[in-house]
Amino acid sequence: MKSAWRDRDADELVTRSRDQGIASDVALRVYTTRLLGRDPLLVMHGGGNTSLKTVERDLFGEQVSVLRVKGSGWDMAEIEAAGMPAVRLEPLLKLRELARLSDEDMVAFQRANLIDPTAPNPSVETLLHAFLPHTSIDHTHSAAVLSLIDQEFDVPLLTEVYGARVGLVDYVKPGFALAQASARVYEANPGVEGLILRQHGIFTFGDDPKQSYDRMVALVTLAEERLKRGRKTQVFVPAAVPAAIASPSHVAPILRGLLAFPSNDLDSADDKRVVLEFRTSTAIRAYVDGAEVRSYSQRGVVTPDHAIRTKPWPLVVPAPDDTAIEAFADGARAAAEAYLAKYREYFIRHNGVREPAKIALDPYPRVVLVPGLGLFGVGRSVAAARIAADLAVNTVRIVTDAEAIGRYQPVSEADLFDMEYWSLEQAKLGKSSDPAFAGQVVVVTGGGGGIGAAAARAFAAEGAAVAILDRDGPVAGAIASGFKERGLAITCDVTDAKSVRAAFDTICATFGGVDIVVSNAGAAWQGEIGTVADEVLRASFELNFWSHQHVAQNAVRVMLAQGTGGSLLFNASKQAMNPGSGFGPYGLPKAATIALMKQYALEYGGHGIHANAVNADRVRTGLFAKGLLEERAAARGVSVEEYLRTGNLLKREVKPEDVAAAFVGLAKARKTTAAIITVDGGNIAASVR
Repeated sequence: MKSAWRDRDADELVTRSRDQGIASDVALRVYTTRLLGRDPLLVMHGGGNTSLKTVERDLFGEQVSVLRVKGSGWDMAEIEAAGMPAVRLEPLLKLRELARLSDEDMVAFQRANLIDPTAPNPSVETLLHAFLPHTSIDHTHSAAVLSLIDQEFDVPLLTEVYGARVGLVDYVKPGFALAQASARVYEANPGVEGLILRQHGIFTFGDDPKQSYDRMVALVTLAEERLKRGRKTQVFVPAAVPAAIASPSHVAPILRGLLAFPSNDLDSADDKRVVLEFRTSTAIRAYVDGAEVRSYSQRGVVTPDHAIRTKPWPLVVPAPDDTAIEAFADGARAAAEAYLAKYREYFIRHNGVREPAKIALDPYPRVVLVPGLGLFGVGRSVAAARIAADLAVNTVRIVTDAEAIGRYQPVSEADLFDMEYWSLEQAKLGKSSDPAFAGQVVVVTGGGGGIGAAAARAFAAEGAAVAILDRDGPVAGAIASGFKERGLAITCDVTDAKSVRAAFDTICATFGGVDIVVSNAGAAWQGEIGTVADEVLRASFELNFWSHQHVAQNAVRVMLAQGTGGSLLFNASKQAMNPGSGFGPYGLPKAATIALMKQYALEYGGHGIHANAVNADRVRTGLFAKGLLEERAAARGVSVEEYLRTGNLLKREVKPEDVAAAFVGLAKARKTTAAIITVDGGNIAASVR
């Protein structure tokens, strides 16, 4: 491990912080915390913390000794001084006199002693930092260190690597008991530079942030160097896998359907969907392709807090033979059912001997290992799926290195249960609710502007992952960027069946599948039907009818593989119901699209797929050729604004957001299919009858 400390960067941060009223030692603590947090081999998704003992003024202006420690919810990589709340140190030290302290009382006591009562909760390892006498303390879940300590025989390895430079603390769940145990080990070995916490991680300390950081670098480097020596030539003996392995886009919808959570509402047709995140590499393939993968992958997580994010073990499915995909689906289903049964037995076994009884979590895996292919992270959001995948990739590295020099051995199953069902985590249950489309994947065609962009934003606001298809890739990208990791932009010509197929494959490879499709792309061709050129009518049908068929066919292909139903939403037009003179080339394919919608509703309703359409009129979008709105308004002797506002019964302009709201409403109407919703402000001639 190389030090990332740079004097110039540290000095610049100290100078900027001083201008903000932040002390130099706090600024340096922030600086080194960021250095640790930006190294994924040290810290991943909350798996670490740092602290600083200093003196600050309280609300009365009096100087008091405080512990600045990482606050809950803050990312070490981007932390600010506000993310390290100050806690009065002396009251924390008095807690050493207690024989026991519940986690709930510990959290409440720490909050009660915050200098700023509005600050975030201090880390659950605050007392460990407090009980050690050093000014600056660092804690990480170094991958290299975990490979050394997640071992059947760890003491000889640790002695070889560190000698007397570190103290060894037996595994204890984070909290008061771990703080007491760590303090006792340190007091018996006051000359050590750090503590190794079995199956947990490493602490280093010093007189200032640079010294504790430098010691972290030095001790982790020793672990990395040991992992390079005496390794097995081949860590995992490979098993045979089919020559024709199915692609991630083919496999993901099958897995995604198997892992949808059943709804608690017996009268609901909806399952709780999940998003998938695929990862593969040479190292991942060696791991998942190993003949003994069902042994080493099932021993437990590399550090217990991962169980909260990934469950105690991953699901292992058969290798997907592309020539026998139905057999893979059957094998994956059997593996998933066995996993659920195993998890429920695990819960019953451990819950029966604990007081108070725990509330069962869902039994579904958060990581899936696919021999011949790679692994998938699973989550109710894109962020959760990516976190699960990140932790799984980290696990592959740690277990591989552990097996290369010994035998991987994590904490016991009982310890995993205690961490997964930690009272602090149980207290969070039921305090938040998922947005309406959490875990769902929405596809919007023509999503770069107008109604499509409005629909994309509306579904994203309800928690969906959104794939935006548009001929103009940069425009689609600009919209998708607003949704961060939940947005995906794909350049796609929806009149080209191959382009549409490729787009849906990309969506499946990225998010795992598709739940809702807003088939929106279209353009308005004009001409008198008796004289219009064939090529004009054919061009309109290609975009205004055939594109809907290409999109719906691919959506159904994916939805059937998932087996969890879905929603097909078509953007039709008032022209389909109330034709306008000179707009036959546009209205005819739109009328055909309504018939198409009804056919999909008829033929796929039994699979839980509902199909509906929205008819809109006079919406200011790029659908209208340049000058067309002005031309229509002039013909009626009114302004464009008046034309849009006064041409309906409600005398209100219909905006793209109004149409988007109709699409969202139809997607939520799980018992509505073959319906046509009119969004035009009121036009009796266009109403459905």
